[in-house]
Amino acid sequence: MKLVRLPGLIDCHVHLRDPGATSKEDFQTGSKAALAGGFTQICDMPNNPIPTTSYERVIEKVNLAKQKALCDICFYLGADQDNFDQFSSCFNQVLGLKVYLNSTTGSLLITDEKILERIFQFWNGTKPILVHAEAETVDKVLQLVGKFNKKVHFCHLSLKSELESIIKAKKENLPITCEATPHHLFLTEKDLKKLGPLGMMKPALRTQKDQDFLWDNLNWIDCVGSDHAPHTLTEKNSHNPPFGVPGLETTLGLLMTRLSVAEIKLKLYDNPKRIFNLDFQPETYIEVDPQFNWEIKNENLYTKCAWSPFNGWSVKGKVINVCFKGKKIFANNKFTEVS
Repeated sequence: MKLVRLPGLIDCHVHLRDPGATSKEDFQTGSKAALAGGFTQICDMPNNPIPTTSYERVIEKVNLAKQKALCDICFYLGADQDNFDQFSSCFNQVLGLKVYLNSTTGSLLITDEKILERIFQFWNGTKPILVHAEAETVDKVLQLVGKFNKKVHFCHLSLKSELESIIKAKKENLPITCEATPHHLFLTEKDLKKLGPLGMMKPALRTQKDQDFLWDNLNWIDCVGSDHAPHTLTEKNSHNPPFGVPGLETTLGLLMTRLSVAEIKLKLYDNPKRIFNLDFQPETYIEVDPQFNWEIKNENLYTKCAWSPFNGWSVKGKVINVCFKGKKIFANNKFTEVS
């Protein structure tokens, strides 16, 4: 077994459900899932049941994470209809501002174009605005990028048309970056027949043509974010299943079936660190066996929701050891420093 050492990986897109929905996940269980998946730094989204749209809500999350998390967790501020007055006070506490322009989990949805313009106008452009933008909404955002010259990060691209617009804008040197998710890279709408509600997410699973275009143009996609969005199986199997799937523990193994170690480092460390100006983590690294073949099994997951849409998949590349700030916290599928 020849191990490869990598910096602790970064997941720039997770939903840890803490506070407000901790039956699905919390900062302790989510951070354990992250470490088991090779991530030592994760970035939590603001669409909690009570959204993270104020200084008080941001600080509440920061303090909860200090008490419960086993790895580093950073946060985004959510934009709502009128919280412009919170932007300056929250700026030093968050990595960026998240704006939801298409329907998703939670109440943070901006549909008024005048309000969206005000968001771009008032947000300090030295940190990115992250957007949930699908289909034609991508082009609307690109128009605002051109007008205000603000840094924008496009979350979870899934359509060929979206990435085509992004590529065109990048060639025009607009200050934009983007990500894709493992579920859009490895699943398509055809998988819904088997997965049922376990394959329901926002954005939805797309066609094989869309997926092929993502892979064929992966060099234009800056990073891969898991969009870890856990829900209980009871919720998922209900008459009104919520959108979202977990992904922290399966991202690395899936990607290593197709990408080199150098590509993994670029998409899961170098680019996220640069885009979000993240601090260096001293004495932090992971050791991976890139040739280790293993099967994703629900019963072996650390996430509280205890399921994966990739259950039963054979993947390659296993996290063997995780050293976090000088302490070997995870070794051979077990946590050594925590219960």
